[in-house]
Amino acid sequence: MTTAIDTNVLVALWDTDIALNNAAQKALDAAQARGALVISGPIYAELLALPGRTEKMLDEFFGATGIFVEWQLSEQICRTAGKAFQQYVQRRSKNKGEMPRRILADFLIGAHAAVHHYELLTLDRRLYNLAFPKLKIVRL
Repeated sequence: MTTAIDTNVLVALWDTDIALNNAAQKALDAAQARGALVISGPIYAELLALPGRTEKMLDEFFGATGIFVEWQLSEQICRTAGKAFQQYVQRRSKNKGEMPRRILADFLIGAHAAVHHYELLTLDRRLYNLAFPKLKIVRL
């Protein structure tokens, strides 16, 4: 089984909180034991936007860990993400903004995993369960 990794898992891996770091490492090790690990292009972009991150650092990390970057987002992924985001906006509007604010990148990440039938390793089970109910979620 291929596992797509959400940005928040890699941020947790690099966090200074040892418990969070260890939980992320354990989850990544377990996912890797089940199969390949991938991220989508939007995750690479989010990670690169973090302070102190460089392309060289990320490329070396992904090369050393065997995490593959899938750069291409198909038409189906974009359409699926757009529809899921539209439904989220409608739910949020009905709840008068009580739901957390999300960005389109979150839905591209979920759609990437859903369309490819990957499981998704994330800290944010609620968002992805609502937006992509058939997506298999693995949480730290």
